[in-house]
Amino acid sequence: MQMMVRLRGVLERTGDGRSTLYNKIRDSLFVPPVPIGARAVAWPSSEIDTIIAARIAGRSDDEIKALVQRLVAARKHAYQAEVA
Repeated sequence: MQMMVRLRGVLERTGDGRSTLYNKIRDSLFVPPVPIGARAVAWPSSEIDTIIAARIAGRSDDEIKALVQRLVAARKHAYQAEVA
């Protein structure tokens, strides 16, 4: 089961501020949130950990962007596998 992290938890784990996080999302340097309710979003914990690990490993912004694309694609693939 995937643990979901709300905004406050993401900010604590990444050390980013809210504006910085959303700028990273806009620039494809962080995964977008997943709607979990009518007015609520969260991020999969494993995706946060993967991006943090890539940053620690010294990956470039281009490598992070490619990683984010793969993570978002994996979400869609996982959903399609569940409904098939």
